[in-house]
Amino acid sequence: MKKTYKIEVDCANCAAKMEEAAKRTPGVANAVVNFMTLKMIVEFDEGADPKQVMPAVRKNCKKVEDDCEIWL
Repeated sequence: MKKTYKIEVDCANCAAKMEEAAKRTPGVANAVVNFMTLKMIVEFDEGADPKQVMPAVRKNCKKVEDDCEIWL
């Protein structure tokens, strides 16, 4: 399953850091962050619940870029 989330991030480099952090989160099969549209597309592992996984994605992203935001 894929879902799209609105994000707020300051620069393209920060967006790349967020993308890598999201990809390392358990339950995430793949993630793509588009700095130009300020959107994150997350593909979840089969059987993963997005409502359970996304708080961990947000936490991991804030570790690498503390002023970013993901609207769930």
